[in-house]
Amino acid sequence: MALWTVRGDGRVTEGDTIAPEERPSWPLTLGFGAQHFVAMIGATVFVPATTGLPVGTTLLFSGVGTLLFLMITRNRVPGYVGSSFAFIAPLQAARLEGVPAQLGGVLATGLLVVVVGIAIKALGVRTLDSIMPPAVTGAVVILIGLNLSKASTGAFSQQPLIAGLTLGVIMLCGVLGRRAFFRFSVLLGVLAGWGLGFALGVVDTSAVAEAAWWGLPEAHAPEVRPSVVLLFLPVVIVLVAENIGHVKAIAALSGRDLDGSVGDAVIANGLSTTLAGLGGGVGTTTYSENIGVMGVTRVFSTAAYAVTAAAAIALSFCPKALALLSTIPPGALGGATLVLFGLIAVVGVRIWLDNRVDLTNPANALVGGAALVAGVGDLTIPVGDLELGGLVWGSLLVVILHPLLRRLWAVRAGA
Repeated sequence: MALWTVRGDGRVTEGDTIAPEERPSWPLTLGFGAQHFVAMIGATVFVPATTGLPVGTTLLFSGVGTLLFLMITRNRVPGYVGSSFAFIAPLQAARLEGVPAQLGGVLATGLLVVVVGIAIKALGVRTLDSIMPPAVTGAVVILIGLNLSKASTGAFSQQPLIAGLTLGVIMLCGVLGRRAFFRFSVLLGVLAGWGLGFALGVVDTSAVAEAAWWGLPEAHAPEVRPSVVLLFLPVVIVLVAENIGHVKAIAALSGRDLDGSVGDAVIANGLSTTLAGLGGGVGTTTYSENIGVMGVTRVFSTAAYAVTAAAAIALSFCPKALALLSTIPPGALGGATLVLFGLIAVVGVRIWLDNRVDLTNPANALVGGAALVAGVGDLTIPVGDLELGGLVWGSLLVVILHPLLRRLWAVRAGA
């Protein structure tokens, strides 16, 4: 039996939505896979480069992890798993302990996420709904989009001309473009920004000339040290919150009920992170950028993600290709993510609207408002030697306080 059914005659017409189990013609599928690759490559390369872990190995395990993710979720949840920014702080804090100790922390994080995923799957959808009703889910999804805004605006401000062109091309193609121009608006925008970077002379290709064509990804074995593992424990909360929020966002975009797949998605991401820790890569998470691409293109085909994963695995053995991809200007990525992260936040608002969340209810308004400000302002409070950012505190605020205040409001209203 084929993994995907071909949608119609394989063409993508205006207004079409391609389901996860469907695909367009293979040439178009390859194009959509390339677009997802461009969306994820910046973050996937940035995290290991910042934390001292090998870039090629991280790219390899992100590709393998994505294929594992698609398999465990049975092709129901389209998504790409790449390097998680949540690992930057603990990996940097553990850098003096050496790469094996860093990987031990990644490995332990992955195993704990798997345990949480199994618990979610065992407790069932009703328990998940009671813990994360639409008021909570919408807030967490908005948090994910807005909390990433600083990374986007920071890159945008570095090269505003390139970023502005990228943003303009994406928006014009998204609004005025038809067929290929509409569906490939993100890819076209980044290519336009990259081209302008070459024209302005801000793209340095010296590393490309020096890099070898082929090379094996660098491998390292983990070493689990309890003192280092403690630094990584808060990351478990971030990964679980991101995974749940991302599945809810995909469900809202695609119009499908994916609650039954939340546990599988968390387990899959945990296993992907575990594999990365065993082999020398950064822990993974499902990527908001790629969800944003689906929001623009209306193509949810998991075949496109399989193409992206295969490309990541292949290019992890080609240092020259990695060097070339690293020349994409920050402004081009900033212009693209300004749209993509914004779309994630809009999906959260849509969850509120579709479920008629009552924002006159103080439990919804007060907790949601406080959580959003914590996330947008990136509220950072240290816990021991580790600083926890706005996504963690915002998510904890809404997940813990919302059910408590909702019950108190119900008691007061019934008095």
